[in-house]
Amino acid sequence: MRRLVSRTFIAAALLAGISSAIAQTPLSGLPMATPESVGMSSERLQRIDDFTQRYIDDELVAGTVTLVARQGRVVHFSAQGMKDVERNQPMTTDTIFRMASMTKPIASVALMMLYEEGWFQLDDPISDWLPEFSNMMIEIENADGTTRLEPAQNPITFTHILTHTAGLMNSYRGDIQRYSEVAAVRGEENLASWTERLATLPLRYEPGTRWEYSQATSVVGRLVEVISGQDLDTFFRERIFEPLQMRDTHFYLPRDKVNRFASLYGPDASNENRIRLTEVGDERSNYVAEPRNFFSGSGGLVSTAHDYIRFQQMMLNGGELDGVRLLGSKTVELIFANHTGDLPLWLSGPGMGFGLGYSVVLDRAVAHTSDSEGSVSWGGAFGTLFWIDPEEELVAIILTQVRPYSHIKIREGFHNVVNQAIID
Repeated sequence: MRRLVSRTFIAAALLAGISSAIAQTPLSGLPMATPESVGMSSERLQRIDDFTQRYIDDELVAGTVTLVARQGRVVHFSAQGMKDVERNQPMTTDTIFRMASMTKPIASVALMMLYEEGWFQLDDPISDWLPEFSNMMIEIENADGTTRLEPAQNPITFTHILTHTAGLMNSYRGDIQRYSEVAAVRGEENLASWTERLATLPLRYEPGTRWEYSQATSVVGRLVEVISGQDLDTFFRERIFEPLQMRDTHFYLPRDKVNRFASLYGPDASNENRIRLTEVGDERSNYVAEPRNFFSGSGGLVSTAHDYIRFQQMMLNGGELDGVRLLGSKTVELIFANHTGDLPLWLSGPGMGFGLGYSVVLDRAVAHTSDSEGSVSWGGAFGTLFWIDPEEELVAIILTQVRPYSHIKIREGFHNVVNQAIID
């Protein structure tokens, strides 16, 4: 009888411990709260679902997951539409998405964790660690359309590589043909060989003089590897994902999670931009775990709303979540500061600056945003978006899978329908 009582007590204690752990990290990633308890309106938050449902009904996106947290508590968490239309699979709150460039803030934070350990200063040349970036040349266009090479006057620094001001050749607004010479073949090489090939291309402009979106954050990832002595996948997993209980964030998706992976859609020009299924076979296989060596800091991760809110809530908290501290609060302040001065950011637009991996609202009137000044954000190429509003203690995320998405305003409108629900 004593043994039975003892076993029952132990089992109850274990269950209590498990329940406690589950309570700490519910499917929403953070504790839940009534909206009114944190100064938001339940009625007004309903407008988020109404807003995203219009896009689903108009067949502009297949489905969405939206999540809003204020003061560290989730007040809205919703899955709508379909994860896979053809297979008749509804969207669920644990659906896994391609995060694309929403990988960049995580890679940038990883490098800043090493900054805190004293391995480098932000104005140090990255060639101290990546000698392939020594003695860079700049490609300059002549009046007749020909080009010439001239030595760069300034080295690429850690700040440059974290803020997209390094001058790297890119596939966004640079020489697409030249960049294609070094474009990585996903899974067929490692970050070291790709970075070495990237460094063979001339720069597009003098480092620090312009802002141009580029693959710079993959170089950030390579710096993490060289300084830490770990590949980026291992560093992310051991230093960030496991401590923060980000259990579904991967560079390559384990096969037992493929059934939770959202299908990718794109606009059908012949049908008023309504969605059509795109590249489910080959494209999906790019994200499935096999022996892989290339880990893109610019855009390689897949993740869930649960995991991503935990990472960004940690940042809003000044580097700490649930007793786990990844950064000091002064470092987070440094990351969220504007490091690009008055350089124009063609991608974010007027009124915006750029921190170390995050865009920053400098003037909300000029930026035409309801986010507070000092809010930071970024999005991904498949329609995902997040922002942190420190003044309002708010984090918001919208996840969908559509590319291109420039013909719709779902990301812009999401800001409106979230912020209008703040009533205190």
